[in-house]
Amino acid sequence: MGSDNWIMAYCHIAHDCRVGDHTVFANNATLAGHVHIGDYTVLGGFTGVHQFVKVGAHVMAGVSSVVLQDIPPYVTVAGHPCAPHGINAEGLKRRGFTTETLSALKRAYRTLYKSGLTLADARAELARQAEAAPEVKAIVDFLATSTRGIVR
Repeated sequence: MGSDNWIMAYCHIAHDCRVGDHTVFANNATLAGHVHIGDYTVLGGFTGVHQFVKVGAHVMAGVSSVVLQDIPPYVTVAGHPCAPHGINAEGLKRRGFTTETLSALKRAYRTLYKSGLTLADARAELARQAEAAPEVKAIVDFLATSTRGIVR
């Protein structure tokens, strides 16, 4: 368990979970066993995260999301099961991310989710983008360690 986390009423964090720093778990957010939650992640109320799922840093999961697969850093998800809905732009702005960085992350999101590329081809393109935008490297590194597939 990291530091400066806000865990609201009736949340459940099961065995062998890793929770980063500066997270927010709204009421009734639930983690099954062996879940990894990155720094600055926000889980909306009644969000459930399946066992062994990894959630990247700066992710926002909307209320009542059902998370069955890994979520790359910076992505906003919602639904049952959850689906991607862009980057967490507002959260990133509040944390001081620059306009240039936000543009690079939006480009990375479009590459991963909107380009029609296979996951392997998208990973290669993201690696190229990471050379100019170090924040994109967090996505590349996350994809390299994903074991459950990603929300896509």
